[in-house]
Amino acid sequence: MSQNNLQSDFTQNSRVTWEGCSVLLDINDGDRLVFARLTSGSTLKIGNKNFSLRPLIGCPFGSLFQTENGKEGPCLSRFVPSTEGNNAEERGDCEIINESRDNRAIIDNNKAQSLTGEDIDAMRRQGAKGDEIVEALIANSATFEKKTLFSQEKYRLKKQKKYAPRVLLRRPFTRSICEAYFKKYPARIGFLRVDALSLLLSMANATAHSDVLVVDMVGGLLTGAVAERLGGTGYVCNTYLGGTPHPMDIVRMFNFNNDTCKRIVRAPLNDLCLAQSETSKQIGLHEDAPAVESNGPTSSINMEEVSKSSENDVADLDRDTNVSPTSKMNKAPKAGEGAPQEALKLWRENGFSSLIIAAPDLDPWSLVKDLLPLLSYSAPFAIYHQYLQPLATCMHNLQLGKMAIGLQISEPWLREYQVLPSQYRFFLRELIHSCK
Repeated sequence: MSQNNLQSDFTQNSRVTWEGCSVLLDINDGDRLVFARLTSGSTLKIGNKNFSLRPLIGCPFGSLFQTENGKEGPCLSRFVPSTEGNNAEERGDCEIINESRDNRAIIDNNKAQSLTGEDIDAMRRQGAKGDEIVEALIANSATFEKKTLFSQEKYRLKKQKKYAPRVLLRRPFTRSICEAYFKKYPARIGFLRVDALSLLLSMANATAHSDVLVVDMVGGLLTGAVAERLGGTGYVCNTYLGGTPHPMDIVRMFNFNNDTCKRIVRAPLNDLCLAQSETSKQIGLHEDAPAVESNGPTSSINMEEVSKSSENDVADLDRDTNVSPTSKMNKAPKAGEGAPQEALKLWRENGFSSLIIAAPDLDPWSLVKDLLPLLSYSAPFAIYHQYLQPLATCMHNLQLGKMAIGLQISEPWLREYQVLPSQYRFFLRELIHSCK
C-alpha cells in the first residue's frame, strides 16, 4: 500500500487505524503507556511474551484488546465488555451502602488459595483463556465470598491484570499525548500539563488560518498542538537560536497528513530578524515599538533534553516495553522543513498573528525583546515557564518600555473530583427537577 493511499484513507476516516499510523497503547488501564507505529511486523512485549500488533490495524480508536493464547502463539483479540457486568457493578454500588460485611475476620496467611502455580500452568497448556484462569482463582479462594464488594472487585481486577492483560487502543492527539508524557516522563515535555497547554493555545489565539510563531523546547508537543488546532491552515513556524533546531519528535505522533506537515516549518531567528530588517527602520525594541496585547501563563517547567525517537519511529513511555522495527515505506511524512520564501515574504510584510514561547533553558525577556518586532500590530503572545521570577521580570520590562498591554500572569490548576454513584444519581435527579 502506497503512502498516498494511506493518507487518503486517513482523510476519509480518521477514527480507524491504518498501517503505518501512530497509536497510543494503554495497557491495564494506565499501568503502562506505549507509543507505537502499526505495521504487519511490529510486536509489543507484555510480560515475557511478544504480541503482534497486526490485529490492531483497521480497528476503530477506543477498541479494547485482551491477550490470549492462539493457535499460532500469543495474540491480541478484540474484547467487548459485557453489559451484564456493568449492570452487576451498578447493583453492587446500590448494595454497598447497606452492606454489613467487612474484612476484619480475614487472615492473610497465603493459605486461602488452593489453586497452585502448577495448576495454573497446566490450564495454560490446555489452552485456557485468561478470564477462565481468573474465574478458577475466584472459585478456589476460601475468603473471596467473605470479602466486601469493593474488595472482591479489587481482587478480580488484580488477577485480571496479571493473567488477562488488556490493551486499549487510543488515538494520539494533543490531550492524550500530553497526559501520557506527563504521567510517565514529565521532564521530556517540560512538566507541561494539559490545562497549561490549553491555556497557552487560548491566550495566544491559535485559530484557523493563523501564522503562529513558536519557540518549542518541549519536544515538539507545542508545535504539534498548534498545528492540530490550525487544522491544516496557516503556518506554524518553529524558530530557534543558533544553527541547531530544537528536537520535535513528538510531532510525528499526531498522524498529520502531508498537507498539515507542509504547514509546519522551521526558520532560525537570525533569518527572521534579517527579513524583518529589510522593511523595518529599526530592529531593536524601544518605546516606539508597536503595542502588543499579551497573555502570559505560568506553569511547571524543568526540562531535560528530549530523547530522540529510534529509527523505527517508535516512542516508548515504558523502558521495559519492546516494539519491533517498522518498515520504511510506512514512515510518517516529515514535518519541520525550511520555511518557503513566499511565507517569509508574507511574514516580512504582515508579521505573525501570534507568538507562543516554551523555552525553559532560555530567559523569557531575552527572547521576547527579539521576537516582538516579528509580530503584527496587536498580536497576542503567551510565555510558559516553571518559575514566577523570570515571568515577573519580563512583564516588568515590558511595562517599563510600554511595549505591550493587557499583561497578566496566570497559574492554571486542574484537579479531578471523585463523585460516588449515589451522589451522582442525587445530583442528576436534582438537575432534572430544576429543569422542570
